[in-house]
Amino acid sequence: MFNIAQLPAKYRQMSVAALEKRALEVKAQLGKDLFIPAHHYQKDEVLKFADKTGDSLELANYSRDNAAKYIVFCGVHFMAETADMLTADDQIVLLPDLRAGCSMADMANIQQVERCDRLLQEQYQIDVLPLTYVNSTAAIKAFVGRKNGACLTSGNAHKMVSWALSMNQVILFLPDQHLGRNTAYDLGVPLDQMAIYDPIRQTLIYEGDVSDIRIILWQGHCSVHEKFTTANIEHLRRTEPDRRIIVHPECSFDVVRQSDDNGSTRKIIQTIENAAPGTKWAIGTEMNLVNRLIKHHPELDIISLNPYMCACLTMNRIDLPHFVWCLDKIVAQDLSNQITVDAETTTYALQALDKMLQRQ
Repeated sequence: MFNIAQLPAKYRQMSVAALEKRALEVKAQLGKDLFIPAHHYQKDEVLKFADKTGDSLELANYSRDNAAKYIVFCGVHFMAETADMLTADDQIVLLPDLRAGCSMADMANIQQVERCDRLLQEQYQIDVLPLTYVNSTAAIKAFVGRKNGACLTSGNAHKMVSWALSMNQVILFLPDQHLGRNTAYDLGVPLDQMAIYDPIRQTLIYEGDVSDIRIILWQGHCSVHEKFTTANIEHLRRTEPDRRIIVHPECSFDVVRQSDDNGSTRKIIQTIENAAPGTKWAIGTEMNLVNRLIKHHPELDIISLNPYMCACLTMNRIDLPHFVWCLDKIVAQDLSNQITVDAETTTYALQALDKMLQRQ
């Protein structure tokens, strides 16, 4: 476990102007030794200092391709882990607030996954081919690599699930059941050939003959995207039938099916950027991004699909005070915010990542 220190009072007491001034000073001082990637869901107050913005894998690849000594990753823990595994040994990846995790990634730990694998083999004689969303820990990525599986993103999920189906093995899809279900269904796998594994009860949930199972979905979800409902959609269909609805595939099956379109964060951004002026949109994804799209596209009428939606709480742990504190600690050579992955885990996790990258 990390020794998570409390943010010193002085950073809470500094004005926004003072914090921004200090951030610019450290950026200037460190120059090319500092690289700041920031996720699309990050707060504007931090995103404005980013050298690159993107989704989790884009940012890890940007980090890999950058020679900076210090990489201050403005995202969540699993993203920083991936960046550490993809960068050189002498590069240092830091997370501004070590409490910035991911509720979805936390729904699958390595002990649970190994227990699931044993249960499936011993009770059901199922030796799975695992696929893991990049929203997972390095340890789980390594498990997947050891079993010749692969990682995937929401942007290439169809490509990777299609590859896995061609291997003629039962797929174990980790850790987001909704992305797995939506993707497999798009590729022709019927719902009655999908099972669910409950890691808390250590139970395979399936009503048919287990020999018919083609994909086992881990019972995990995104706490943000699960908040979009069919009731949200039905309300808009009644009141504003001309408003198009686009959602992230981490939303539930019924929400995705009832929407006009769905896709990764990148696809949502590109769709809005290419939309005709004056068109009306409801977006089902994280609120910081939706608000940013509203701000950047005044020519469009954009709302959140759920008007009571909040931002990703764990991502938002990285705020301007924590960001500046992290920069100051680099200057002081205090690397307590460093994220590291051991060599063995990295070796096997990279095998799973490489299988995906080879099919980009």
